[in-house]
Amino acid sequence: MSQNDKTQMTIAGLNLIQQALTIYDGDLHLAVCNRRFQEMFDLPDALVTPGAQFADTIRYLAQRGDYGDVGELERFVADRVEIARTFKPHYMERTRANGLVISVEGSPLPEGGWVTVYTDITKTRQQEDLLSARSEELSDQLINYSQDLAAANRKLEATITALEEAKRQITEAEARMRLTTEMVPAHIAHIGADWRYTYSNRRLSTIMPGTLADPVGQDPKTALGEQPFVVLEPHLKRAFDGTPSVFEFTHEDSSRRIRVALTPDPATGGVYILSMDITEEAQTRAALQQTRRREMAAQLTSGLAHDFSNLLTIILGMQSRLKSMALPQDGAELIAATINAARRGGSLLDRIADMTGPREHTPVPTDLSEFLRDLSTLVLSTLPQGVEFETINNTGLRTCSLDPGMLQDSLLNLAINARDACGERGKITLRVEKVQNTWIDFAMEDSGPGFSEAAMAHAFDPFFTTKGGEGSGLGLTMVYDMTKLAGGRVLLANHEAGGRVTLRLPHRASDRLDAPGLVLLVEDSPDLRDTIRAMLRGAGHAVIEASTAAEALALTKDMPEITTILSDISLEGEDTGLDLVQALSGDPRPIFLITSLPPDDPLHRAARQVVPVLRKPFQASDLEQLLKTGATP
Repeated sequence: MSQNDKTQMTIAGLNLIQQALTIYDGDLHLAVCNRRFQEMFDLPDALVTPGAQFADTIRYLAQRGDYGDVGELERFVADRVEIARTFKPHYMERTRANGLVISVEGSPLPEGGWVTVYTDITKTRQQEDLLSARSEELSDQLINYSQDLAAANRKLEATITALEEAKRQITEAEARMRLTTEMVPAHIAHIGADWRYTYSNRRLSTIMPGTLADPVGQDPKTALGEQPFVVLEPHLKRAFDGTPSVFEFTHEDSSRRIRVALTPDPATGGVYILSMDITEEAQTRAALQQTRRREMAAQLTSGLAHDFSNLLTIILGMQSRLKSMALPQDGAELIAATINAARRGGSLLDRIADMTGPREHTPVPTDLSEFLRDLSTLVLSTLPQGVEFETINNTGLRTCSLDPGMLQDSLLNLAINARDACGERGKITLRVEKVQNTWIDFAMEDSGPGFSEAAMAHAFDPFFTTKGGEGSGLGLTMVYDMTKLAGGRVLLANHEAGGRVTLRLPHRASDRLDAPGLVLLVEDSPDLRDTIRAMLRGAGHAVIEASTAAEALALTKDMPEITTILSDISLEGEDTGLDLVQALSGDPRPIFLITSLPPDDPLHRAARQVVPVLRKPFQASDLEQLLKTGATP
């Protein structure tokens, strides 16, 4: 039996009892009531619908005179609401304006709110008054009435027991529902007709960092912030009018892509909201779309390029024949110019083929510092003496998952464009920064004149160039293409000193480099060095060796290309492998220790506190597992 079926059966059972019952939640909204509640107080449908406000019901009853002369109405309602917010168990009896006498018994719920039972005791009160006035004359009737009252009390006790069981089931159902919504990796919420959150799981600030962790009772603008609310508001208005919608937007504070589904709630006049972080999905979708565009472009251009290539071949052949003929000096110059133009056309065809030809984005774990050093070497070789180049890495990352070849081509292209913008003197800066653990920005800035309005509008259009006849107009187009293949974006802007092009790429963390590197092996035993060296080279690593901690420390300073350090704990000289680890505490390269010391040895215990330690003897697979994952068998 489903939970919905159980709930319906519970409501049906509550409708069968003679007492009226209500359950209000901690926000003073009606959660459950039976049919007897509406009949007993003659209430309109709006006040017995789940979500109805306690204050509206009090106001309605007071206006009708059920509370007698209440003085200033809104003050009376506010006082009753304040009492309800500090709800305590109670029992009372009151006479309504129509003469009915109602007993009211309330009990608080563990999750907030309360359950109240209303009993019509008009006849009982009349019987008590009659008994009091005519006790001597009606002794026989008194006995009968007492018996009836006792029976009524027994029924009331049974009813209260049933209500307590119903309360327990409702509480359990609510707890299960909340647990379920908390486990869903999305923000689930309900906004009431007053544009305030009536329910929310604890996922809002996880999906959109910087928002309120608990928005219940708040309006959407306060809970979400200015930018998300501006996007949400028109969709939310349509949802309140009864039109569901699903839309996506970029959350500017976190740069995440968010999908929002809005579903109208006819029962309360509110709206249900489902929000999900689809950043990775959007990145993958963008990469797939760019791949399809490349395929279509390749199909469109391949035939044209083939025919154009044939035409250029014919032109070059004819010009070669003309060149061998006796022609005036002007004719020879025209032939040379035609040949140069045809060759430029052939070079342009090659660029188009590179842009539309098959190419896959293949990210691999990449040493970011080494990548930037290699890029600097390439960029500096293209710059005139008066142009400086600087890289600033603010990510704090040692490695990340990138396609180094594709990214290097893109950044080198941007650096050449920045060089042309600077002229003979200036400065180019590459800033690398993380954006909310979602993106990595590679921002190339120059001290040139910046982008014109035309360049801003058409920079990514094929063949658009600001270099006149010197440029092909395909450089930024290729950069855009390669960045989109990676699931990223290209952003153009002018800063205070010139232009800026930012490649915003998906951030894929990679703690370790899987590719072989240069390993510094520190081992004092020549036989063991030979054996371990063979293991390392068998895995594709290059190896450089040392036998003392001092020698190893000198090598790490002189050889930045060393990627990993593997040292025995016991070494020649006074210093141990643990001393070497402490001396390299600020070095970002991973360090691993090997030893034959027993696990309870003080040096072995101390080493395990700071770095992974592999015990001898070990096999090549054990060593490779250590270097790749940091885990020991």
